[in-house]
Amino acid sequence: MKEMKTAYLSSAYLAPVEYYTKLLAYDKVFVEQHDHYIKQTYRNRCTIAGPSGELALSIPTVKPDTLKCPMKDIRISDHGNWRHLHWNAIESAYNNTPFFEYYKDDFRPFYEKKYEFLIDFNEELCRMVCELIDIHPTIERTSEYKMEFAPGEYDFREVIHPKKDFREMDTEFVPQPYYQVFESKLGFLPNLSIIDLLFNMGPESLLVLDSCLVKSPNRVDH
Repeated sequence: MKEMKTAYLSSAYLAPVEYYTKLLAYDKVFVEQHDHYIKQTYRNRCTIAGPSGELALSIPTVKPDTLKCPMKDIRISDHGNWRHLHWNAIESAYNNTPFFEYYKDDFRPFYEKKYEFLIDFNEELCRMVCELIDIHPTIERTSEYKMEFAPGEYDFREVIHPKKDFREMDTEFVPQPYYQVFESKLGFLPNLSIIDLLFNMGPESLLVLDSCLVKSPNRVDH
């Protein structure tokens, strides 16, 4: 019988391609909600391809009362009209991609409705993206913060991180080039937000995700 594989991930805003390969490859995924919230991670930011290069979009959060506030309690701030700015940035970056028109009505409501908690916003966006790509991960939130993992459990909570090089951190993930609208100008930009893949490749996104997975019996444990 095949070993059940479980991945532990942090919550993420329109997570990068690497993150979605875990949702595809693992039998079960736990999204961490008891970790201490840290800024400048994928928890509240994503990276898209703008006309002049990579562009980071960050969701402002309400400053918590304590330094060690769990992710599940982090509230979204209305500061700086961010919903409008993010949607405008996404629209101007992807307006000319083959599939933006096809998917934009799925995404726009997330920039019109107000969510109180960041983890709820991230979770609903992630579920919708999975449906659009046609992947069906079994996702649950963690019930406690685990430090030790059993065989078959893999911890990617701090592996998938905007400030860490995925080439060094994650040997299971090898990004495969796909069509990008600004590629002739910028070259191929690997491991951007999943929306970059989706708007450029549409239904073929699943094939690209699958091709990024290292199919090796000699898995490297984390």
